[in-house]
Parts: sequence; structure tokens; C-alpha cells
Amino acid sequence: QVQLVESGGGLVQPGGSLRLSCAASGSIFSPDAMGWYRQAPGKQRELVATITSGGITNYADSVKGRFTVSRDNAKNTVYLQMNSLKPEDTAVYYCNFRRDGSFSYDYWGQGTQVTVSS
Repeated sequence: QVQLVESGGGLVQPGGSLRLSCAASGSIFSPDAMGWYRQAPGKQRELVATITSGGITNYADSVKGRFTVSRDNAKNTVYLQMNSLKPEDTAVYYCNFRRDGSFSYDYWGQGTQVTVSS
């Protein structure tokens, strides 16, 4: 019944910015972590950024200093601010909500395309 709805993807020139959003469609138990993953053509899905319920963040080395992950726990929403975009950032971006222990789950969004090109 729960779906993660993504928005904000699109086409942008190198050096530009995009902001991705991902929100649960219904009520959920609080996730322990929210995050973003991406998959480029011919490559495996890789971690981009995660944030825990306590606000601890983790970033792939390739995006450090350029991307910022944030969340609004009350709205069950996670964001990814993407600045100084490079062609190498082109991929389908997937959001993820995960909860461990009681009432555990692992939800994935359907993906949103980000294309960085001149």
C-alpha cells in the first residue's frame, strides 16, 4: 500500500542544479534511514547519499561537496539537493526508506531520470 513518490528529475546543463524529492504516499512507521541511489546505463546501482533518523549523513566520494541530503521526518520526505552537476551524474535516481527491527521495511521509489548534458 505504501509507495514512494519521486519528483524533481530532468535535463540540466553541466554546472547546474536540481533538487529531488521523495515522499511516502501514506502513513508509515518512522524509517531508520532514508537515502538516494542511482544507476547509470550499463552500471550497477550505487549509493549516493543517506541520512539516518538522527541526522547522520553519508555520501559517495564522487558527490561530496556537491550534493546535500536532508529530510523532514514529520512529512516522511527526503530531499537531494544536487549542485555543480556533471555529465557523470547522469543516471536514474531511486529513493529508499528503510526501517529495522519491529515493523521493518525496505521501500524503493520508481526512479527519476537525471540527465546532465550540454
